[in-house]
Amino acid sequence: MTTRRKHKISLRKQPKQARSNELVSIILEAAVQVLEKEGAQRFTTARVAEKAGVSVGSLYQYFPNKAAILFRLQSDEWRQTAELWIGILEDTSKPPLERLRTLVHAFIRSECDEAKMRIALNDAAPLYRDAPEAREARASGDRAFQAFMQEALPSASEATRALVGDLITTTLSAVGASFSESPRTPAEIKAYADALSDMFCAYIESLEND
Repeated sequence: MTTRRKHKISLRKQPKQARSNELVSIILEAAVQVLEKEGAQRFTTARVAEKAGVSVGSLYQYFPNKAAILFRLQSDEWRQTAELWIGILEDTSKPPLERLRTLVHAFIRSECDEAKMRIALNDAAPLYRDAPEAREARASGDRAFQAFMQEALPSASEATRALVGDLITTTLSAVGASFSESPRTPAEIKAYADALSDMFCAYIESLEND
């Protein structure tokens, strides 16, 4: 039985000094520009190094291959999304459905703002989608949403909350990705997010009123 070769996606070494952190930031900024311009298929470490104005050797001190760069970009995006979700969902000063509306609007805006980058990263997903790091990077956002569902549907069974949570997050991700494939105006984004929020909130209210 043959074992499929896995790409190493972790940093070769962690930057510890300010200068090293700055170099990593420059490399990642260059990587974003190359990815948006060239796409995943033409994305190479050589192009990133050239764009960053550093040698390939300097780049390899921190990223062993292009998969490591792509994963870092993707994991940063996952982390930012998780922080967005957690910040909104854990704001208990607002009622659950108001938080859900805020989340939908913020997420749809984010999807539209970052559409070009997201599409390019999706093309590269086979390089890292099965990695343990990928699952761990998304886990915190999932936990926040599970806790939110307990607030939003306190009378529902655990199975029902799990079903509703999965339906909302799956729909939000799929619809957000599809909607953001074309350029959208702020008015279009607001109208779409309003309609999506209405749908989710009406569904939750119907379950609570049963």
